[in-house]
Amino acid sequence: MNEVDSAALPTTSDQELKRMLDASVALVREVAQREIMPRFLRAIQDQRKDDGSLCSEADLAAENFLHGRLTEIHHCPVIGEEMAPAAQRANWQRGSDDDDGLWCIDPIDGTTNFINGLPCFAVSIAWMRRGRTRLAVTYNPITDEMFYAREGNGAYLNGRRLPLRQVTADVRRAVGGVDFKRIPKHLADRIAVSPPFYSQRNFGSSTLDWCNLAAGRLDLYLHGGQMLWDYAAGSLILREAGGQMCTLTQDDYDAEDVWRRSVIAALHPAVFETWRNWVRHNNTSRIG
Repeated sequence: MNEVDSAALPTTSDQELKRMLDASVALVREVAQREIMPRFLRAIQDQRKDDGSLCSEADLAAENFLHGRLTEIHHCPVIGEEMAPAAQRANWQRGSDDDDGLWCIDPIDGTTNFINGLPCFAVSIAWMRRGRTRLAVTYNPITDEMFYAREGNGAYLNGRRLPLRQVTADVRRAVGGVDFKRIPKHLADRIAVSPPFYSQRNFGSSTLDWCNLAAGRLDLYLHGGQMLWDYAAGSLILREAGGQMCTLTQDDYDAEDVWRRSVIAALHPAVFETWRNWVRHNNTSRIG
């Protein structure tokens, strides 16, 4: 965390943040029970958005539900994944520089999994102020796992502080979460042929990848380009669990473009340093 930046900002009391967090935890559980799970494993309508990604009726119903209720918890602009891009950017401009902040929501992260009946998806919300996430909640309704954090108070899974286990300091023993779809081909080829880590996983839900890394289920992570709602909650949960992150080109993760960010991350500092250096070297040294 950038101490200078945080110290320069007007503070939202920790008591108020805790109230907002507790209300948000209850809300994401409610939206999962009312709008998401009744539609899981049922024939539902879906459509493709302009960027090619899927959107289901469950996404829309959940986002509408969250939008109305979040402004009751704390009145400020809301950015949702299913909103029109122009509205997203307008709400960012309204809320990103305002002390009241803004909500950022992903009603179902892992929509393709949801539509295909794969039990790996989550509802995720974050409250951001001055461009930084201050509280975060991510809920997997299949496993009933509630990940949450508020700035300066650690990260938790169902009341247990994260990480859940002591992770390796040796990258050669690490389990990596790698999304091959959005990283440069030459880097993807190198990881596929000669990875520096032990084993690789990808579950199709970015926000759960962040949480699994924070929990110690993964040791390192790589993604070539996430949208704001993909990283807003998970990045705080990882930070509060003690993890580190940067992008393919920036050491300061928060200095990257807010709308799309690559991520290199790890839970153990030694693994993070080794992984970051390996990725950047192999991202610039193309395979001949």
